[in-house]
Amino acid sequence: MKGFEERLARLEQLSEQIRDNEIPLDDAVRIFEEGVKLARALERDLSRVERRVQVLVNEPQAEDEEPILELFPDLDSLSNQGDDQS
Repeated sequence: MKGFEERLARLEQLSEQIRDNEIPLDDAVRIFEEGVKLARALERDLSRVERRVQVLVNEPQAEDEEPILELFPDLDSLSNQGDDQS
């Protein structure tokens, strides 16, 4: 199975090809069919990744750990340091 990026690049190629007004109808239908299959597969991949991210974000913390509510706590602490200097 090709990687996500490779399949996305292929979908972009197909999109460019189908916009060609000179393309025969049979070729356009074949390209469209391949594009639809790729788009559906990419959508499934994105949904799968989204579910994994949701699980990770909602994963319970160990009792001795303080809960982290921000997605990027390191960046938040850096921005708060500038506030302390005023």
